[in-house]
Amino acid sequence: MKLLEDRIRKDGVVKEGDVLKVDSFLNHQIDIGLYEEIGKEFRKLFPDEDITKILTIEASGIGIACITARYFNVPVVFAKKTATVNIDGEVYSTRIDSFTHKRTYDVIVSKRFINEGDNILIIDDFLANGCAVSGLIEMVQSAGAKVAGVGIVIEKGQQSGGRLLRERGIHVESLAIIESMDAGTGEIIFREQQ
Repeated sequence: MKLLEDRIRKDGVVKEGDVLKVDSFLNHQIDIGLYEEIGKEFRKLFPDEDITKILTIEASGIGIACITARYFNVPVVFAKKTATVNIDGEVYSTRIDSFTHKRTYDVIVSKRFINEGDNILIIDDFLANGCAVSGLIEMVQSAGAKVAGVGIVIEKGQQSGGRLLRERGIHVESLAIIESMDAGTGEIIFREQQ
């Protein structure tokens, strides 16, 4: 998605340790116009799927998932990183290693919100090592639901997450795939997409 790649080049900041900061428009301060275009693009990339719900993980995925859900006319469910007193009943849970936060989270979703027969599109802002998405896939499969696909805003193509998911037969669509980035020069090279 050229619009996104151009914005990443303009406002993204490459940091040491293979970190890309896009907090000025994607995951701290939010450019709603860009989110609208992202939502439209995900709808184009998953045109024939009978999606019943969109699943993401808190916090950065929620806004993107909500805007995207408008184009599918379905609800959004998000996995919580901490249990709260208002979560009642049984939950699906999984452990997720966060590349960005360098920690492991136990994430949960109430069993009331993912059901057998659901056809779920997973949406997230970044894909690096694939742990978060794999954990969400595990939850969906535990419920007897189907994973329609995975929509990612920015994939770090130099890491293994996207490749491993695709090798498992998961339909993954990433709007921008980074081939390499250089913290010294700030240069970002994107993978050519078909």
